[in-house]
Parts: sequence; C-alpha cells; structure tokens
Amino acid sequence: MPDPTEKTPPLARQTFGQRWRKPLLFIGGLLLLFLLARSLGLGEYLKEVQPWIASLGPWAPLAFVGLYITASVLAIPGAALTLASGVLFGSFWGVVWASVGSTAAAAVCFLIARYLARSSLQKSLADNAHFQRLEQLTEKHGAWIVALTRMVPLFPFNLLNYGFGLTSVPFVTYVFWSWICMLPGTALYVVGVDAIKQAMATQQVPWAGLGVLAFLLLVLTLIGRLARQKMKALQESSSQVNQ
Repeated sequence: MPDPTEKTPPLARQTFGQRWRKPLLFIGGLLLLFLLARSLGLGEYLKEVQPWIASLGPWAPLAFVGLYITASVLAIPGAALTLASGVLFGSFWGVVWASVGSTAAAAVCFLIARYLARSSLQKSLADNAHFQRLEQLTEKHGAWIVALTRMVPLFPFNLLNYGFGLTSVPFVTYVFWSWICMLPGTALYVVGVDAIKQAMATQQVPWAGLGVLAFLLLVLTLIGRLARQKMKALQESSSQVNQ
C-alpha cells in the first residue's frame, strides 16, 4: 500500500513560473472566451436566455442548487455550473447561489458516504492511495485538512465530497470549512464569467469587474501559496510521528 505521508510533487518547492502559471492560464482563458463569445455572437444569445431565467422567478435559484447537488452526487464536475451561475445571476447573486449549490452538494455527498453507502464506498476506496492519504491526514489534523484540501487541489473534488464522509471529521466542521475555503475560488470564476457577459452585452470593457477579478486572483494566489506551505508542514509532521 502506498505510504499516505509520502511527499508528492504538488507540495514540492515551486519556481516563479510554476506559481504564476495557473493564474496566467486563467487570464488567458478568459481572454480566449471573450474573443470566442464575440465571434459566435453569444451576446445576443445571452439576451434571450435572461428573460427565460427571470420567468422562473424564485424557482430559478432553487433549480440551480438542485442541479448542482444532482451533478455532484453523480460525480459530474460542477465547474461548468459555477461558471453558468455568473451568466444566469450576475456577480453577486451568482457567487451566492454557486456557493450555496457547491456547499449543499458537498454536504449531501458527505451524508451519503457516512450514512447510506459507507460500506460500499470503503470497499471501492480501499486501494485508493489518494483516499488512504486523506484519511490519515484527516485523523491527525481534522479541520486543517478540510480547509487546506479545499484551497489546494491535491485531491479530486468528488473524492473529497465522498471521502470526508468516511473519515472522523465532524459534519459541521466539514461543511463550514468547505464553504469558507471554496468561496474565493467560486467568486473568481463567477465574477470572471460575469465580466465577459457584461462585455458582450455592452461592447465595453467592464473595468470594475476586472478590478475585482484581479484582486481575487491575487488573494487566491497568496492563499494557495500559504496553504501549500501549511499542508507540507502537516505532512512532514505526520511523517516524523510515523517513523
């Protein structure tokens, strides 16, 4: 069985280029989406979609959250839904409903793993090195691991949703830290997509949205760096205890 405390490449010392590669790729991706959306005339499409969403009234957010939960239970990545919330609800409410959806989805998967499908999931994950590592670290460090794994993508997102339900971490601790630590990344993607939507609708650069986006990108970069350092320290301390 792989050693759960073994150091892995994501926690190794990073060069300047490695640290900034993902932020730069994200900015480049937004620019590419902007150009693609403009060339395909998505601005007109968005104008048509908005009235339909508005026609759902109070059911629109509930339908979105329900869809997010369903996708997560089926192990379908929710990134597309997070992006869609920026288009459907704008920056502020998009962040609110994407955050509610992702947190509710994480909570439901946790409860399924802990109370409904525990034995089958334990069998399926018995030989999974990622889960073995997650389980040992959570047993020793609890809330720290929930928080850090939500900020640093060391484990697959769907594995976290179900995997934490098989650990000893309390439900309230898991939900609270999942919500807090997923929120900055959710805001980054929602605000980014909303900025593109505004640019398509007005044919002008949304400077306010881009300013918020730049701030969030800086905050996430700093948080990610600190989270990696803390995770590395926790892994090293666990390794020393087991020796």
